[in-house]
Amino acid sequence: MEAATMAWTAAVAGLGLVYWFVWVMGAAEVKGKRGVDLKMGSITDDKVKDKYTQYWSFFRAPKETAATAASAEKVPAFVDTFYNLVTDIYEWGWGQSFHFSPALPGRSDRDATRVHEERVADLLKAKPGHRLLDVGCGVGGPMRAIAAHSGSKVVGITINEYQVNRARSHNRKAGLDSQCEVVCGNFMAMPFDDASFDAAYSIEATCHAPKLQDVYAEVFRVLKPGALYVSYEWVTTALYRADDPAHVEAIHGIERGDALPGLRHYDEIASIAKEVGFEVVQEIDLALPPSLPWWTRLKMGRFAYWRNSLVVRVLTLLRIAPKGVVEVHEMLFETAQHLTVGGETGIFSPMHMVVLRKPAADESK
Repeated sequence: MEAATMAWTAAVAGLGLVYWFVWVMGAAEVKGKRGVDLKMGSITDDKVKDKYTQYWSFFRAPKETAATAASAEKVPAFVDTFYNLVTDIYEWGWGQSFHFSPALPGRSDRDATRVHEERVADLLKAKPGHRLLDVGCGVGGPMRAIAAHSGSKVVGITINEYQVNRARSHNRKAGLDSQCEVVCGNFMAMPFDDASFDAAYSIEATCHAPKLQDVYAEVFRVLKPGALYVSYEWVTTALYRADDPAHVEAIHGIERGDALPGLRHYDEIASIAKEVGFEVVQEIDLALPPSLPWWTRLKMGRFAYWRNSLVVRVLTLLRIAPKGVVEVHEMLFETAQHLTVGGETGIFSPMHMVVLRKPAADESK
């Protein structure tokens, strides 16, 4: 009887493990990356912990990272390090689109993400024959959605070589590699000719720039006269109070955990766009009512958090995942809490949208 009980217990445990590693971790086609395949980008396993420590030390005081020209110059390298550290975890836990979107009644998170991305294509009036620029494309989730929706060709740029390879792999699997191109480079000094794109967009990417003017000026340069540019910006809102310690802690937590050299206030965006020569066609915060909360996905239950944390710890213990993954996972969980506070209090928005236009040639004379 005792032997039968032990055998039954072992069978249940075995089934539980299979369930855990297949369902919890999810298939790569669904969740972007299997937990057992987690890597830290192009960082070798023995360097992960050191790179994480260097990253955390650099961004511990976000506003100071762009306070001087010397420190601002270091930001792109540390943003590259950040995406080496987090890209696989993002794909595993979030998917191939590294951004937020307002929840939609009765629709899945994936549907909400797609609608948020397709909105960009519609605003740009993108169509077959157009060449679009994705400024800060990540692993290309939005790029593929916009290319499929509009029929346009899309060129994406990311500073991270590992993301370039991931995006190209996803493009091939989606059958969109002839329509989507990915380039490794700095969006503040892009390797593209003047007036070579019909339209451009950035989805929660320009927040990594020490000076927004540098990105916008480059986008302005590569756009054809009369072309449109849509950007979803991370900003502090009118509700943010710099003299409120709770507000400051939430915003600093977002900056530290997302490789940001200081969030901009919402009322800076349009003036910066005008400064580099753009016309502001539309400006609206897509996070405001009647939009539903964008932070719903971040509000993980205690079980879900400990489940994922346990998976990461076990994989590290078994040396399937490199040392340092646990610390990166903890950082992202803490950052998610700060983002949730930012959303619930209304002091932060990841989708302050501007639609900009480069004046036509005859208008600029």
